Amino acid sequence: MHIHSTLKQRSDSTNKNRESRVELRPKMACPFLVVVAIDFGTTSSGYAFSFTQDPEAIHMMKRWEGGDPGVANQKSPTCLLLTPELRFHSFGFAARDSYHDLDPEEAQHWLYFDKFKMKIHITFRRWDDLTMETELEAVNGQRVRAIEVFAHALHFFREHALKEVKDQSSSVLEGEEIRWVITVPAVWRQPAKQFMREAAYLAGLVSPDCPEQLLIALEPEAASIYCRKLRLHQVIDLSLRPVTNGLDSDGSRPFDSSFRQAREQLRRSRHSRTFLVESGTGELWSEMQTGDRYIVADCGGGTVDLTVHQIEQPQGTLKELYKASGGPYGAVGVDLAFEAMLCQIFGEDFIQSFKAKRPAAWVDLTIAFEARKRTATPGRANALNISLPFSFIDYYKRHRGQSVETALRRSNMNIVKWSSQGMLRLTQEAMNELFQPTISNIVKHIEELMAKPEVRGVRFLFLVGGFAESPMLQRAVQNALGRTCRIIIPQDVGLTILKGAVLFGLDPTVVRVRRCPLTYGVGVLNRFVEGRHPHNKLLIKDGREWCTDILDRFVSVDQSVALGEVVRRSYTPARLGQRKIIINIYCSATDDVTYISDPGVRKCGTITLDLPEPLPVPGAVGGAGGVERREIRATMQFGDTEIKVMAVDVMSNRSVRASIDFLSN
Repeated sequence: MHIHSTLKQRSDSTNKNRESRVELRPKMACPFLVVVAIDFGTTSSGYAFSFTQDPEAIHMMKRWEGGDPGVANQKSPTCLLLTPELRFHSFGFAARDSYHDLDPEEAQHWLYFDKFKMKIHITFRRWDDLTMETELEAVNGQRVRAIEVFAHALHFFREHALKEVKDQSSSVLEGEEIRWVITVPAVWRQPAKQFMREAAYLAGLVSPDCPEQLLIALEPEAASIYCRKLRLHQVIDLSLRPVTNGLDSDGSRPFDSSFRQAREQLRRSRHSRTFLVESGTGELWSEMQTGDRYIVADCGGGTVDLTVHQIEQPQGTLKELYKASGGPYGAVGVDLAFEAMLCQIFGEDFIQSFKAKRPAAWVDLTIAFEARKRTATPGRANALNISLPFSFIDYYKRHRGQSVETALRRSNMNIVKWSSQGMLRLTQEAMNELFQPTISNIVKHIEELMAKPEVRGVRFLFLVGGFAESPMLQRAVQNALGRTCRIIIPQDVGLTILKGAVLFGLDPTVVRVRRCPLTYGVGVLNRFVEGRHPHNKLLIKDGREWCTDILDRFVSVDQSVALGEVVRRSYTPARLGQRKIIINIYCSATDDVTYISDPGVRKCGTITLDLPEPLPVPGAVGGAGGVERREIRATMQFGDTEIKVMAVDVMSNRSVRASIDFLSN
C-alpha cells in the first residue's frame, strides 16, 4: 500500500516522495597542489603540509621561538592575546611571553585566552547551545564571541603556513590551489564542526563559495590513517603478552628501556622537519588481514576520543566499526586537579583572587606545573619541585597575613611539602593523586568499549595524542590492557594526528565506511491509522485524516554509511511563487523513536532550499502565470565527516541553492 507523506514544516512544504538511493562515487585524485593541515588542539596546535606531487613527504612547521626548556616545540601552545581594543596581538609562545611581560595593572585590560578549545567543549557536545554568538571568557573576565577567538587563531596559522609553503614552492601558488584540513574531536557533533568551518571562513582560509577547499578531519581518524604507514622501528610496543611478529622475541621488552629508546630516536630525528611516509601501507599493517580490528585512543589535552576501525585489504582502506566515543578526560584534568589541590591548601577565594589580580603570574604557575607534569613517571623516588612565583608568595602574605609555608602546615596535606628554596614539593603520592582520576577515566572508557560485542577481538590498541607521551598513562594502560591486545605507541606520538590530517587531505576516500553518531530525520504527516496512531496527533485537512509529527528517518544511530552513499527526498512548495523551503531536522541519540515529540528527540538544524524563478510552462494560461507545481529533489550525504546537502529542480534540472545549518537553533 502506498502511503503519501507530507512534511509538517513552517514553510508548508510537502514531502512528496520518500525514496532513498545509494550511489558510490569513484576515488578522485586530489585536485589541489598543496594540502595544509591545522591540528587545533586544546593545549597545543600546529600545522603541516605536503605537495600533492610528492605526497610521501610531510613537512612540519618551523620551530617556535620562546619555547619551554626541555620541551620539544614542534607545536605551539594554544593561547591567544588580544589588545584592549580587541585587535589580534599574538598567538602561542609569543602571546604567552607578551602577556607575561605586561605590567600587572596593564595586563588586566588585555584579553588572554588559554586552552579555550576545552572551555567550550561541553557546549560543543550539547545539541542546541552552540551558536555564532557563543562567548568565551578571557583570563581578565572580559567576554568575546568564540567564533572571533577561533578565527584569530586560524588566521595566524594561515599566514604562517602560506609564507612557509610559498618559501618551499618552486612555482607561484594561488589561494585556490591549497586544500586546508582542520582537525576536531570525533565526538564533536555537527554544530561544532560547522562552527569550525564558519571560523575558517571568517579567518579567510577559504571562501564559503568553495566549501570543498576545506575538509574537517576527525582527530582519531587522522591518527588511524597515519598509523597505516608505520614501520616497525617507528613504534613502541607496550604489550605484556608474548608476540609473534618479530618485534620482540619474548614479549617482555622492559617498559622503561623501550620508552628511553623511543626518546633517543625522537631526539636524533629532531634535526629534520620533513617526515617520509610509506607510499603504500607500512610493515605493521602488512601483517593485518581483512577483518582485523583495532582501536585508536586519541588522548589529547582536552578530550579522549576512541575510534574502532577495521582494515580492508589489499587496498588498505578503513571501515569504522563503532561510533566514536570519548569524553573530557584529557591532560587538562590533571591541571584542574592541581588547581583544586592549591584551593585546598590556600583557599578557593585566595586562588580566584590571585587569578584575577595577578593573571600573568597565574599563567607562570600553570606553565611551571606543565613542565613538571611531563616528567612525572611511575615509581619515581624523589619529589617533583614546582616553583611558586614570587608574586604568589607575596600576595598570599598580604592577603592572609601569614606565609605560604604556614598555610601548607595548617592544611594537613602531608603529600605536599615546602622547600626552603621557595618551591612546592609534590611527592610521588601527590602526583599519583593528581593523575589518577583522569587516567582511571581513560582506562575505564577503553575497557567499556572493548567489552562491546561489535568491538570484541580487537588486535591492536594505538595510543596517540599529546597525553599519550605521559609514562603515567602508558603504564596504567599497559597494566590494564597489555595482556588483552597489542598496545602500540607511534614515535613522535604528539604529531600523529597532524601527519594523518595531511594524508587525509591528500586522499579523503581512505575511510570508506563511517558510523552515524545520531539518528537524523524530519517530521512528516502520514495517513492516520486508527489503533496505531494516538488521537492527540490527529489532523483533519481537506476532509482527510492525517497523523502529525511522525519522524521520517534519514539515517539511524550507529548505522553504517559508505562514502558517497546518499539519502534522497523530494519536496513540493505549498504555494505558487514560494521562494524558499525550510525543513527542520531532528535528531536523537537512540533509534527507538516514532514521533519528533518523543523524549530525547530535539530539533538540531534546518535545511534551506532557495528556489529559483520557476520556468513558465509553454502554452499555459491563467493568473497563476502558467506555473506547474514543482518538485525539488534534495540529496543528503551522511558518509563524510560533515553532513552535506544538494538539491535540484526536477522539471528544469537546475541546481537549487541548498544549505544545512546546525548553529541557528
